Amino acid sequence: MEGEGKKEMYDQLPHDLMPLTIYIRHTTEFNQVLRKIELSGLQYPFIVKPDVGMKGILFRVIENENELQQYHARMPVEYIAQEKVNYPVEVSVFYYRYPWRQKGRVSGFINKELLSVVGDGKRNLKQLAEEHPRAKFRLEEMEHRHGKSYERIIPKGEKYFLSYAGNHNRGAQFTNLHKEIDKNLLSVFDEISQFNKSFFYGRYDIKTNSIDDLKKGINFSILEFNGAGAEPNHIYDCGMSLRAAYATILQHWKALYKISRYNNKNGHEYWPYKKGWDYLKEARKHFKMLKKFD
Repeated sequence: MEGEGKKEMYDQLPHDLMPLTIYIRHTTEFNQVLRKIELSGLQYPFIVKPDVGMKGILFRVIENENELQQYHARMPVEYIAQEKVNYPVEVSVFYYRYPWRQKGRVSGFINKELLSVVGDGKRNLKQLAEEHPRAKFRLEEMEHRHGKSYERIIPKGEKYFLSYAGNHNRGAQFTNLHKEIDKNLLSVFDEISQFNKSFFYGRYDIKTNSIDDLKKGINFSILEFNGAGAEPNHIYDCGMSLRAAYATILQHWKALYKISRYNNKNGHEYWPYKKGWDYLKEARKHFKMLKKFD
């Protein structure tokens, strides 16, 4: 439910559908970090984020060696350096499949619009952020992230991203694409999810060239897979009532329960209560610490 590492998930996905990704220990000497990046072929700009993270905490775009050195010096935990995927469309796909069935279900499909402003050639970045319908409620965060660029006049028509994290709590806007769910989309995720024979439940965060390409299984990259703790994020910003949102969450937890019961009966032991409690306690302690560094 909490605290799973991204590496654990990436290792179980088809590598040809993922961005180039390397793992960096925060205790590694910086010259060795640079050497590892050089050998991997990773090019600036690229993404960095904690291996065990959530909600866009400590997610950054690294433009140059100086920014990487600052990030590495500050990071208290192992992190990921990952190719920056430039496909124009970012989506989330929630998928689950009962282990005794060959076909699953795409239960949620949303488009993510990252937090950004568009320049008019007159106002500076600070003014654009202050007048943005979502950014104006996050001005302390915006100044922390972009204060050095606040006086810059954004050219007319230029899009400036205030956050590259496609998370609701980072200001991303979600649009429900439930009408786009069809047998072609399901077929793509049935195939991906059966790659390692043990993915039954979770949310894929994806960048793609277009929705049509994704349905054809081409021109897309899996940014992340979130497992048992994944939110069905199609409940947000999609005109859903609170009652319907709770019903959606309960529907997904019921599916997770059935999958877990089946797996238990087929040889996967439940964790003892204390082990689970201690694990969740450590995970929450970990995230609380990351927030301070963010």
